Amino acid sequence: MTAYWAEQAWVGGVVEPGVVMETDAALGQLTAVRTGVAAPPPGATVLRGLTVPGLANAHSHAFHRALRGTVQVGSGTFWTWREVMYGVADRLTPETYYDLARALYAEMALAGITCVGEFHYVHHAPGGGRYGDPNAMGHALAGAAAAAGIRVTLLDTAYLAAGFGEGPGRQQLRFSDGDAEAWAERATELSRATGSDTASGPGPGAPSDTDAGADTPAAPGTVRVGAAVHSVRAVPADQLATVAAWAADRDAPLHVHLSEQPAENEACAAAHGVTPARLLADHGVLGPRTTAVHATHLTGDDVALLGRSGTGVCMCPTTERDLADGIGPAPAVERAGSPLSLGSDSHAVVDLFEEARAMELNERLRTRRRGHWTAHHLLRAATEGGYAALGWHRPARLERGGYADFTTVALDSVRTAGAMPRLGAETAVFAATAADVRHTVVAGRHVVRDGAHALVDDVPGALTAAIAALRG
Repeated sequence: MTAYWAEQAWVGGVVEPGVVMETDAALGQLTAVRTGVAAPPPGATVLRGLTVPGLANAHSHAFHRALRGTVQVGSGTFWTWREVMYGVADRLTPETYYDLARALYAEMALAGITCVGEFHYVHHAPGGGRYGDPNAMGHALAGAAAAAGIRVTLLDTAYLAAGFGEGPGRQQLRFSDGDAEAWAERATELSRATGSDTASGPGPGAPSDTDAGADTPAAPGTVRVGAAVHSVRAVPADQLATVAAWAADRDAPLHVHLSEQPAENEACAAAHGVTPARLLADHGVLGPRTTAVHATHLTGDDVALLGRSGTGVCMCPTTERDLADGIGPAPAVERAGSPLSLGSDSHAVVDLFEEARAMELNERLRTRRRGHWTAHHLLRAATEGGYAALGWHRPARLERGGYADFTTVALDSVRTAGAMPRLGAETAVFAATAADVRHTVVAGRHVVRDGAHALVDDVPGALTAAIAALRG
C-alpha cells in the first residue's frame, strides 16, 4: 500500500484541494480517495500541482516517432508522407522496434500518458517472411511498454490488401497474414501469450503480463490485446466479419481507420457503392466496443450510423493537421451518440493536453465560435474516454476501485503560473504542455518522479539512438 497526497486533484469533475489517494500496487487500484486533507499524512508521497487521472493515448503507431522532423521537409500530401513511412517500416526488426517503442513509451510517461493503444500492423519480416515467433514484433511492443512502465492495449491489426480488389503491394507484404483467418490464428497466439485471451484462456506455460524481453517486468494486468481493421481498403469486405467476430468472442476492443482521406471514400463508393462507414456497418464492425479513428470525412448518414451503434470516435488533431487531413466532425458525432477519445497517432508531438485543446480550437476556427467543450469535458475524453476505448473497464477516475493511474501537472511553471487553483482543469487543458508533467503513477508505481523517468535513465538519448538505427 502506498499513499499519495495531492495538493490539488480533479475528483468527480471538481478540482479539490488536499486529496489523499491510497493505492494497492499488487492490484493496480485505488483503495481510498479522501478530499479535504489539509496537510500530507506521515509517509505520504507529496504531489505538488494538479493531479488528474492518467491520460490515455488511444491511437499510436510507435514507429512513426522516427519520422518526426524528417517529414517536415518540402511539401506533399498524406500519400507522399505515406511513402516515407513505408521506408521506415521496412527497416524495423524486433530488436530495433523494441528500442524505439521503449523510448517512445517513456516519452509518453513523461507526458502523463499512463495507457496507450498501439495500432500494430508491422507483423512480419521485410518481404513478408515469418519470424520464428510469428508475434515477435508484438512481443517487442508489449515488452517496450513494460520497460517504460505504462499500460498497453495491443490492437493487433488485420492489413491484407493495398486497396480495393488488390493484393498487398511490396510495402504491405510484412503487414499481411494472407487472409483474415490466418490473422485471427496469429492474433489468438499473441492474446494467449499475454494472458489476455478470454475466449480460450492462456496457453500452457504462457506468461501473464510479462515483459516479452524487457528489463523490467510488467505490473500486474498492464497488457491487453484487442483487434483492428486497418481500413476498408486494406481488409476485403468479405473478411471484415472474421475480424469483428474475433473481437466479439473476447469482448475485446476493435479499432478501425475510417474516412481519413476523401480518396478512401471515393474508392469505396466505386468498389461497393457505399461509404466506408456503411460498409463497416453492413459487415458487423460497428458497435460499442468499436472505435473509429479519425472519421474526418463523414456524411450525415455516416455520423448517424456511428452514433446509433454507439461506436466511439478517436480524434488525433495534431496528426490530422500535420498530414493536412482536415478537421473531423467531432461535435456532430458526439451529439449523435459516439463517445470521444484522443490519440497522438504519428507522434508529430506527444502531448495529450495539446490533442485535447486542439479539438476545441479546431472547432473555433471552423465555426468562429468558442466553447464547444468545457475543459472538464476534454479531460474526460483524454482520460476515461481513452481507457474505455482501449478495453479497460474499471473507472479511469480518482475514486475507490479505479485504476491507480494518475499524473500531476505543475501549476507554477512559466505556462501555468498565476491561475486560480479552482481553475486548474482549465489551466491544464488550455495552457499546460507535456513539459509541465511532474509525476506519473501507473498501477500504483511511481514511474515519473519530479519530471524524471524512474525506469529509463536518458529518454532523449534512448530516442536518439533508436531513431538513428532506423535511418537508411
